[in-house]
Amino acid sequence: MNADAVVLDVDGVLVDVADSYRRAIVESVERVYDRTIRKADIQQFKDAGGFNNDWELTYAAALYVLATGEGYDASLEAFTDAIAAEGGGLEAAETVVRESIGARAFQRVDGRWDRGRLRDVFQQLYLGADLYRGIEGGDPDRETRGFIHDEPILLEDDARDALLADYDVGILTGRPAPEAEIALERVGLDDVPLEHRFTMDDWEEGKPHPRALVTLAERFDAETVVFVGDTLDDVRTAVNAADADPDRDYHGVGVLTGGLTGEAGRRKYEAEGATAVLESINDLPAWFVA
Repeated sequence: MNADAVVLDVDGVLVDVADSYRRAIVESVERVYDRTIRKADIQQFKDAGGFNNDWELTYAAALYVLATGEGYDASLEAFTDAIAAEGGGLEAAETVVRESIGARAFQRVDGRWDRGRLRDVFQQLYLGADLYRGIEGGDPDRETRGFIHDEPILLEDDARDALLADYDVGILTGRPAPEAEIALERVGLDDVPLEHRFTMDDWEEGKPHPRALVTLAERFDAETVVFVGDTLDDVRTAVNAADADPDRDYHGVGVLTGGLTGEAGRRKYEAEGATAVLESINDLPAWFVA
């Protein structure tokens, strides 16, 4: 594989977020509504597509919990399958619930569906009191340490140095910019220039829309771009970029250090058009020269 540029997702690729972002999703719904989904259920939303933004995934999980109290009796698997059939994402989740329980019941659900509160609880749990004050600019409800401090680093120094030495390296993540900066500093990629990064704050469409990846390819003046991620939407982003920008080659590489693992994860990636599936980001330098 002769690549000019390597673009990296953050969550599940550079740092492990199982006990940070994913834990915050589950516990935010629990704290606001006294019921929640399981951590393992989160991957079903990710696979449905359109949930690169974990706040929106939290809202969708809460919507499911509330809908079950108004007569929605489908399993969570059926719910996320229906979301995928509607095109993925939060708007699709709303459509599924509204069409399933009717306008009156949905109005009752919508009256209790407090997305602002869910986001605020999420940020307090994830950031902890000190970072919440600095990033969100308010006073937290309680003094907490923050799940952000429970993110093991996945990217090893040797792999990082090999990628930086041989390729232009970019970042494409659904994290807000301040939270992305914290992770990049921890893994030693904080020197990646801002013009070579896309965070939640830099584009509205989100993955799997190809605009951010194509823009990075243009900024690198690259002929071949490899995008490494841990979700199906990451691979879809590369596939969509290839369709949108046929003058360049785009390759989606999935890693098995996020929610997709084992042979089942490998098959899901391959079904979406992944060029390769690796055990972790640390296998990428060797894959390039194999």
